[in-house]
Amino acid sequence: MTRAELERASNLLKEAAEATDGDVQERLYEQSDQLAKLATREQGPDHGRLARHMTVLHDLAEALDGDVAETVREARSEVLEYRKGVPGV
Repeated sequence: MTRAELERASNLLKEAAEATDGDVQERLYEQSDQLAKLATREQGPDHGRLARHMTVLHDLAEALDGDVAETVREARSEVLEYRKGVPGV
C-alpha cells in the first residue's frame, strides 16, 4: 500500500532538488528519499516523525525563493494533508 500524499511530496521534493544545487539539493533529495520510504512502508509514520519532516521542509522553503520554494511548500502541504488522517495527538 502506498500513501499517495507522501509519494506526491517525495516527487515534488525530487523536482525541487533537481532545480537547485549544493547543500540544499542534498537536503531536498534526502527528504524526498525518506518520504518515499515512508510512503511504501508497512506501518505508516507517526505524528512526531511527520512533524520533523514538516519543520525541515518549512526551513528549506524559507531558505529558497521562487518556484522552488513554492514546490517545497506544496510538498509540505501534502505531508500535512496525510498527517490529518494519522490517529493520535
